[in-house]
Amino acid sequence: MGEDVLQHLPALRAYARSLCRRAGDPDDLVQETLLRAIEHAHGYRPGTNLRAWLFTIMRSRFYNGWRRLDRERTGSAECASALPHSQPGQEWHLRHKEMLAALDGIPDHYREALVLVAILGETYLSAAEILNCDVGTVKSRVCRARGRLRTILDPEF
Repeated sequence: MGEDVLQHLPALRAYARSLCRRAGDPDDLVQETLLRAIEHAHGYRPGTNLRAWLFTIMRSRFYNGWRRLDRERTGSAECASALPHSQPGQEWHLRHKEMLAALDGIPDHYREALVLVAILGETYLSAAEILNCDVGTVKSRVCRARGRLRTILDPEF
């Protein structure tokens, strides 16, 4: 039965997508369906339509979930609206754009050293080999690049 179930997996996913509206819900519904099918494998009669049996399980799981959500009281301890939520990411996107613009505003030799060491995680020694200069020169360039970025991003600093 296990191998037969696997060949119906794409159809189960498609059916779950047709039932669910949110992005992560179809995968959860397929997983619940497979778990329920494993739990009740003794109830399946060999020779009958396995696909229809799996779809019936999925449909039941989906509608039982909706009924359960209808019974949930708004404001109760289990209510999803009371769960912590993540902060909006717009500010970080803007800060990222500012950082890229500031990086473009510093000289190339400073930017290359800073990107190699601070962003890509290269050691000063390997950055010196890549840039074909002394280790002290790389350290100096990184320090000056950080100073210039600080001045561009926070002029009051």
